[in-house]
Amino acid sequence: MKNINIKKFFEFEKGIKGNIIILVASIILIYLLISLYFANHYFFNTVINGVDVSLKAHDDVDDTIRNYIKDYKLQLIERNGEIEEIIGQDIGMQYNEKNTAYKIYKMKNSFKWISSLLNKQEYYIGDLFVYNEDKLQNKINRLNCLNIDIIESQNVSFKYLNGSYETVKEIYGNKIYKDKLDEAIEMSILEGKTKLDLNRNFCYENPRYTLKSNKTFKTKNLLNKYVGTKITYVFGSKNEMLDGNIINQWLSVDENLDILINKKAVNEYVQRLSKKYDTVGIGRKIKTSTNKIVEVKGGFYGWKINYADEVKALLENIKLGEVIKKEPIYVQKALFRDEDDIGNTYVEINITRQHLWFYKDGELITEGAVVTGNPNKGNGTTVGVYMLNYKQKGATLTGENYSSEVTYWMPFNGNIGIHDASWRHSFGKNIYRRNGSHGCVNTPLHLAKTIFENIEEGTPIICYEE
Repeated sequence: MKNINIKKFFEFEKGIKGNIIILVASIILIYLLISLYFANHYFFNTVINGVDVSLKAHDDVDDTIRNYIKDYKLQLIERNGEIEEIIGQDIGMQYNEKNTAYKIYKMKNSFKWISSLLNKQEYYIGDLFVYNEDKLQNKINRLNCLNIDIIESQNVSFKYLNGSYETVKEIYGNKIYKDKLDEAIEMSILEGKTKLDLNRNFCYENPRYTLKSNKTFKTKNLLNKYVGTKITYVFGSKNEMLDGNIINQWLSVDENLDILINKKAVNEYVQRLSKKYDTVGIGRKIKTSTNKIVEVKGGFYGWKINYADEVKALLENIKLGEVIKKEPIYVQKALFRDEDDIGNTYVEINITRQHLWFYKDGELITEGAVVTGNPNKGNGTTVGVYMLNYKQKGATLTGENYSSEVTYWMPFNGNIGIHDASWRHSFGKNIYRRNGSHGCVNTPLHLAKTIFENIEEGTPIICYEE
């Protein structure tokens, strides 16, 4: 009984092996038969220049391509959604009988047909189609997309609002690069494509920078840094505030998203500060020693902002986004920053009365008659508020046709100054009109000595006429 079962088992196993051999042989036979078929036919999923030639016999492909050309049209999909067409017949599109398509099936191995079941077989033959170039160019030139009002593309921009900058979305215009359009259309026709998206094929002039550009974020942050600047200019008891509400008017962004600061506008701002707060040469109401109120204009004494240096410093403040309190940079400073920038230490020279007073801390130190410049010879002492430049003991004053030794020399207006005049025997009255100086203020020796011993560099000197 046991021997019978073993015999049946071997017979069953032998039958299975036989069936497998038959199955494998059948598969190989089918594979070889199909390979034989593809020796004269194209594989599955085969496309040549846009024409589907899958399973077509090599000899039948010519007719297939001719039929494709017969109804060929290229759709141009434009940015505004409009679709225009270029029809093959309108441009004389034809099948080139002398093409090199034979290279495709010559290089094809018919035994590799299985791969075509999963992968698309796409080929491009450069000489498969021909067309009339002039007709195509005329057709392109008449396209609506080239004959409409041009809207230029614009980069992302920036808007100042409520103390900070916001980005404004870029604008995509309708201006087309003609050369790129020509190239894209010609290539699409040669490749047998039926649709051409002008936007995806970069035929339009696009903004260089958009909301998503890295530089957009950098520029926005830098703009906000600049307008975050807050400078409190201090002018004695008065302040001037400079912040983003003014600074934003000085900022612009160029086509490269680089920030430009309008230096002319910055300079004009500093000039406005200067005009408002500089005191050099302004008219001052002076209460004289004779209890009269006179207005004195001119001279060099007072506050004067250094335009160039302050503009340079202000630009740096803005670039650093600083929040500071400061004085502007001055070319020259007065003793005080209030409305009365002279104070109570000064020399007062009344040209009309030919008299001088010297006050120190409000106390009259000395006074006396003087002789000023001769106005009849064009040497009159110039009115205005000046300051003592320096003082020198022992000096030789020279000029055209004169040389004078003085003991006390105190210049306040170039080569014009206060000094003793030992060659004079009298002072005051109308001497200056007939025998005045060359512009200096001549004083008796004792008067010059007292002034010299008590005056400091920078002390205001007021020259006026009643």
